[in-house]
Amino acid sequence: MVVATDKSNGRSIPATNISPNTIIELEKGDPAVFEKYWRKRGEECSIVIRGWEMMSYHGDAKNNVCWYMLPEVERSIRRLHHVVGNAVTHDRYIVVGTGATQLFQAAVFALSPSHPSKPINVLAAAPFYSEYQDEISILRSGLYQWGGDAASYKKNEPYIEVITSPNNPDGIIRGPVVKSEAKGKLIHDLAYYWPHYTPITHQAGHDLMLFTFSKCTGHAGSRFGWALVKDIEVAKKMTRYVQLSSIGVSKETQTRVVKIIGVVCDGYQNFGSMESELFFEYSKHLLRERWEKLWAVIDESKVFSVAKYPKAFCNFTNESSEPSPGFIWLKCEDGVEDCESYLLEKLKVRARAGKRFGVDSKYARISMIGTDDDFNEFLRRVSNAKKECEKGVNF
Repeated sequence: MVVATDKSNGRSIPATNISPNTIIELEKGDPAVFEKYWRKRGEECSIVIRGWEMMSYHGDAKNNVCWYMLPEVERSIRRLHHVVGNAVTHDRYIVVGTGATQLFQAAVFALSPSHPSKPINVLAAAPFYSEYQDEISILRSGLYQWGGDAASYKKNEPYIEVITSPNNPDGIIRGPVVKSEAKGKLIHDLAYYWPHYTPITHQAGHDLMLFTFSKCTGHAGSRFGWALVKDIEVAKKMTRYVQLSSIGVSKETQTRVVKIIGVVCDGYQNFGSMESELFFEYSKHLLRERWEKLWAVIDESKVFSVAKYPKAFCNFTNESSEPSPGFIWLKCEDGVEDCESYLLEKLKVRARAGKRFGVDSKYARISMIGTDDDFNEFLRRVSNAKKECEKGVNF
């Protein structure tokens, strides 16, 4: 079914193929928005793997830390950070895993005491990434446990603080917040510290930094992430965790990572590339356009609000710009107490509840990186929610 273009309030929202009665799935951060770019690149990104290739567990016999990583993967990761300028790779060990999720668990394992009298607390400031708590709790480890909101941590006990910057769900740039006198260890989750989401204001040089292929280039299905680690013993313990949980990372995935990163970096290092061919410029423009459309709807809404972001100078693009986060951190107004339920029952939009992020139910997280149809249909329904409110319809 094609929904007619909505021109209410002077705006033009493109038609979609989604029925008004269909639930729009915007709860997960599935990066389908980048598919158009990679379709345009066509065969340039293709790889051929023969039946006898990459049959061994081992990747690089000379690597005494991450032994299952292909040497060309390490070179590609260092090259990418050199091009973008978002993280220090000098004097850092690289550990790769099956997505940043596995590496997060590996990092917590590596930073935890080996024989604690009781589990060390793992903390993150609210609103924190909704999966941290479950990822910590699912193994019921005797080494570590979920400790809750880092901002309210008062115990004089060792801890591990996770700093997500830009933050998921709200896109805010963050630093450590724990004020305990106890000694703590830090994990910096920089999954969204790329120039299409936020200005690159500095080269991050933390002791342990996590990145993910899915949010960098959009290839979530490849399940690949990497960590930049300063301490060799921490890097070895993380590698040990990955070895025990999956015996390394798929060589097919690693080969695809090398190809995709190569295409991205070649665009910037080969003179004569058009801006539309450059991945980060293309993606930043696309996300910026979506945010501008969203603001046009939200600014007139009596039901919803979204905080705005200050501009900052980006060292990568050499210009000042606002962030364009991968998620909308939506707050319900006008007496609506349960934002997730309102979105689902009134607008048929599936979002992730604020309580999952450690805050109250007036908030909900909505993906900005889904398909064009899903995004445009979401805009149309949010615009119509204002009309319903004006008629006295409430939740």
